[in-house]
Amino acid sequence: MRRDDASSLLRDPGLPGREAPVTAGISGAAMGLGALLAAVADRHPARIALVDQASKPAWCGRPAIAWTFAAAREIVARLAEGLQQLRLPPKSPVGLCMAGMAEAHLAFLAIEQAGHVPCLLPVTWDEDRLLQAVEAAQVLAVLTQGVLGSERPAETLCRVAMRYFPLRFIAAFGPHVPDGVISLDQVVLDHRGDAAALGTGPAAGLVTFALPGSGPARLAGPPSEPEGAPLAMRREAEALTAAAASCLVPLRVEPGERILSLLPPSDLKGLATGLTAALLAGATLECHPVFDAGALSAALDQPVPTHLIAPAWMEAGFARTTVPGRLRTLAYLHRAPCRLSGRLPGRAGVVDIVAFDETALLCGRRDAQDVGLVLAAPERAGAERTGLIQLRRDPDGRLSFRGPACEVRMLRRGITVDENSDGWMPSRFRASLFAGVATALTEV
Repeated sequence: MRRDDASSLLRDPGLPGREAPVTAGISGAAMGLGALLAAVADRHPARIALVDQASKPAWCGRPAIAWTFAAAREIVARLAEGLQQLRLPPKSPVGLCMAGMAEAHLAFLAIEQAGHVPCLLPVTWDEDRLLQAVEAAQVLAVLTQGVLGSERPAETLCRVAMRYFPLRFIAAFGPHVPDGVISLDQVVLDHRGDAAALGTGPAAGLVTFALPGSGPARLAGPPSEPEGAPLAMRREAEALTAAAASCLVPLRVEPGERILSLLPPSDLKGLATGLTAALLAGATLECHPVFDAGALSAALDQPVPTHLIAPAWMEAGFARTTVPGRLRTLAYLHRAPCRLSGRLPGRAGVVDIVAFDETALLCGRRDAQDVGLVLAAPERAGAERTGLIQLRRDPDGRLSFRGPACEVRMLRRGITVDENSDGWMPSRFRASLFAGVATALTEV
């Protein structure tokens, strides 16, 4: 692999002259996100990689920082060196329980570089659900933060460790790091690491958690979270990059542009459309984990081409503002089961991304390859999509997926279970159709 813009590794033949990624150009087994970071850092070390939300100090007591690719590589190397000093077995599951700030992205890359498997634990989960997830993935260590508003995630994880003996290490970024918890700020100061080695080894993949079932219905606002126990899902590194590449085809993010995400980086949809997509495209990633209208408006006023990733329930609010006109792309994330009939079809510059648990992300622009049309007739999917993800509707209406972007296996107490010998991964959803268009996704 030549060290260059990460976007030059992958090109979409359907978009002449644009550097839109697909997986066809990926070389090297199990190439992880560290290799993508290093590729851009070698060519454009001063390009901005990560930007914190301006209001970050108010909700976590840490400064808002803009990190260049070179600086990010250095910090990742230091954190990885500190993790290696814990002497965990290779490919150990290491939890990551943080809000979407720069430290979370750097910590993910450090876990990968240290030779372990990042396990994404939503920082909003309560102690009981975190315990269920930690047990399901057999997590041996967790990286977290001391403060998140009125919450104390590091203290919560300490209580989880008291209930799950194999969880040996808790490490956190300050302030308010409890006694007995490793200070990750001190790790950065005490270790140097080998920045030049970043991404040169194979990546061990990652674990995310699916929540089966649907939460109670709401008339407005974000959908409620399902109440079932989390299911650990294991995905290899190349499957993550393929999922991100399938999203980048309709997003059309160029090197040096910005992805501004309102999604937490704690599952497939947040990670694939955020950190992974930004590294593949050689773009800047700015995350806003705490919604702040003033901070968001100020960020959108910055003179840089911007692609906003937002939850679908925000569409009605954004439609009443000037936000869409200030963006190159506005992507709405739908989590199945969901309604699709309230969208504005044919609107240029708007992308829909539909998440099917932790299995697949189906993406399309409303002015071309709309997801409502593809869900109704999978044969309408263009060649640029089918090389990454294929969709079929089974006789009972159930939607199934196949391809590099949706290769995932269930993880049961540390053992992966492959239940799909033919390569097709069935979902638990079917599409409701009206006049040849999918208007909703419901559970089978």
